[in-house]
Amino acid sequence: MEDIRQLIEASNDLSAAAMAMRALIVFCFTLIFLRIAGRRSFGQRSAFDLCITVLLGAILSRAIVGASPLPPTLAAGAVLVLLHRLIGVLVTRWAWLDDLISGTERLLVKDGRKDPHQMRAGLISDRDIDVALRKKEDGATLDHVARAVLERNGEITITLRDVNAPAERLH
Repeated sequence: MEDIRQLIEASNDLSAAAMAMRALIVFCFTLIFLRIAGRRSFGQRSAFDLCITVLLGAILSRAIVGASPLPPTLAAGAVLVLLHRLIGVLVTRWAWLDDLISGTERLLVKDGRKDPHQMRAGLISDRDIDVALRKKEDGATLDHVARAVLERNGEITITLRDVNAPAERLH
């Protein structure tokens, strides 16, 4: 009876066996939760998707160490996952909700010219643009950039101009 109590209730004094069993149970439920949440919870890396990762980890860790009773903690995890799934479905139906939750992309550079307003709004520095250019690994400079976009997930995507096309940059 004591073993079942340690498995289910909150406790500051869990045996190694009880904590191991809790870890096994939470692991199995986490796998189920993540399958319900869908692939987007890890693939998109947006703030919305990061929320489920952080919150689920924080809540379910409490169940493993006995800081919270197991059943209510698993229920809270299930609610978070179902809410994430529901919002995920809703944003596929309404673009305005998707923009509200995940934001919109920002055009940081066009035809080699930085847009300081968009860079400030996106909290992007000149150094951030330089880093993104270095990641292109082809020696590209700002003059080679057709577009640099701050994506909704925080990454900067750089599209280079066609090297064979004449430069249309105005000074």
